[in-house]
Amino acid sequence: MIRITKAGRVTAAVLAAGAVTALAGAPAEAATATTASWTADVSTVDYDDVNVTGAGGTLTLADAAWHRTARVFAGSEGSFTTTEHALGTPANRVSAQLTADTPKGTTVEVDVRGRTGVDDWTEWTPAGTALKTSVASVQVRVSLRSDTDGVRPSVSGVSLSADSVPQVNALAATAALTYKVYATREGLVGGTTANGHVITSRDHFVALPSGRGLSGKGSGTYTVRICKTDNSRCEYAPVWDVGPWNTKDDYWNPASVRAEYKDLPQGQPEAYAAYHNGYNGGRDDLGYKVGNPAGIDLGDGVFYDGLGMSDNGNVNVTYLWTGSDKTGVVSTAGDPMNVRASASTTAAVKGLAANYAKVNIECYVEGDTVTGKFGTGNIWDRIGPDNYVSDTYLQTGSDLPVAPHC
Repeated sequence: MIRITKAGRVTAAVLAAGAVTALAGAPAEAATATTASWTADVSTVDYDDVNVTGAGGTLTLADAAWHRTARVFAGSEGSFTTTEHALGTPANRVSAQLTADTPKGTTVEVDVRGRTGVDDWTEWTPAGTALKTSVASVQVRVSLRSDTDGVRPSVSGVSLSADSVPQVNALAATAALTYKVYATREGLVGGTTANGHVITSRDHFVALPSGRGLSGKGSGTYTVRICKTDNSRCEYAPVWDVGPWNTKDDYWNPASVRAEYKDLPQGQPEAYAAYHNGYNGGRDDLGYKVGNPAGIDLGDGVFYDGLGMSDNGNVNVTYLWTGSDKTGVVSTAGDPMNVRASASTTAAVKGLAANYAKVNIECYVEGDTVTGKFGTGNIWDRIGPDNYVSDTYLQTGSDLPVAPHC
């Protein structure tokens, strides 16, 4: 994996058409801290990289005709994520300079995220763009795409620099954002998601139309709570795919942060505006005619088992990483765990929490004694309205409650 030395904020770098050495997101204003620089190693590919190879020290697409199942088009795509690198001095921006060969119809993009807590990260942010806060360590993601079978972009060098700039898009800590959006069922068993996960029967994950909230394989860094509109059933599931329609529509963010379609109301997916109002000629960012207003895709297990849905429809979605509550990661033998109406193993089941899901812990209560992955205890965590799970199945980094008593 690539190692990074100093980072905290990044601007998205996009290279297209030609052999180039380009600066991604070069700062227009003077930095307020000494710039630190380092070089990423793009030669070592591992488990959380998708359809890339680093043979000969050059990063390129492993299969020039592969793409995630949810995206039907010619060409290929892949991504490479560096190992986390600690910064000597906290910073809020990382810029990237690439040495790359990008034939016509291909692009290379660079995104960055910064660690904000033990298991907490900022969203993936285009290199050269300020992160929401200063951070002490970062990861970098290099995404390669082609729209023609057999044609590959390649990257032979990634130079990075970190600095700090005035915070203009800082988002105040608050409750996690929730919006009502139209949900569709993804299905596609046997296919591969954007993070490299092979979809299984009754799988428990979701897709959002932006890579900013894409979790790595086997990770729930970015998790959503999806509830029926009457809140009778909910599921907590990790974001493992990009879709259903767009690829850069982080519609949950305000216009100051949203990557595209800044003129749309916060919380309104571009697909909704395209389908109902003819926005963007009724097409998504890939030029496809939008056939429904979906802002989220649900794995079969979420759709059928977690929510008990029988058809596509509106749901309430909470983007949990946008909140500031204490968190815990669901750790089970693989199957999702029941979410109960109270701190009792006999209480009504209100939904499911998928393995790897990173849930927000509002507070805790004492209840039935349970033996789980992390021992035996009577502490139950409230992870949503009338939604409780045993603390013995949550990895919180502490043997003691991490949130206040309810």
